[in-house]
Amino acid sequence: MEKLYIVIPAYNEAENIQGVVEEWYRALELVDMSKESRLLVIDDGSRDETFQIICGMKEKMPKLLVATKDNSGHGPTLLYGYQYAIREGADFIFQTDSDGQTRPEEFEGFWKKRADYDMVIGYRNKRQDGCSRVFVTKVLKLVIWICFGVKVTDANTPFRLMNAEVLNEQMRNIPDNFNLPNVLISVIYEKKGLKTKYIPITFRSRQGGVNSINLRKICGIGLRAVRDFMALNKAMESVKSEGCHER
Repeated sequence: MEKLYIVIPAYNEAENIQGVVEEWYRALELVDMSKESRLLVIDDGSRDETFQIICGMKEKMPKLLVATKDNSGHGPTLLYGYQYAIREGADFIFQTDSDGQTRPEEFEGFWKKRADYDMVIGYRNKRQDGCSRVFVTKVLKLVIWICFGVKVTDANTPFRLMNAEVLNEQMRNIPDNFNLPNVLISVIYEKKGLKTKYIPITFRSRQGGVNSINLRKICGIGLRAVRDFMALNKAMESVKSEGCHER
């Protein structure tokens, strides 16, 4: 039986986290035939009641796993969650966020395609989270094309189902504590020609609370990302070239 881990990072989401966990727990139970699948929520050192709220839900939710760690940001927390799920023997890993912007009822359609693709990823064709976020996504798409020479439909979507074995093989290409691992995963899959399917998803406005990443922080992350992307592409091309010479 296939073991699914749903990975959700959380930081200062006290207003959203209970509803989000309840919704995604139901989604997990609908597809869990193995009875070994888990909903993994990782508290990234929240300064509000996020961790306490999640812990309080465990008694009635035996498939809920709760982890907490020092604050390191969204990207490193994702990597922590992926590594955790891989260590626990997950067959498939699904990632979404804790702000309530994605809809759990859209997951089942992704799950049905799990055997056909290495990654099934949602793209936000009709976003409800503001023009500035749409602009950032378009700029990121351009940056990826400039830095890596590939076109990615929606690189950073927090709605992706991945074959755990394939993901584990690609994790070696992602630096520890990298800020944008989902972006890099999308790029790697595209560059390597891995089987990827994009499906349109609903992307609502934040359901409560305040986003911890403002436009100023996004710009800072973006500038670092350009430098990192250029260096990573050079490294990947070098490895590819060495592999060709060896053959």
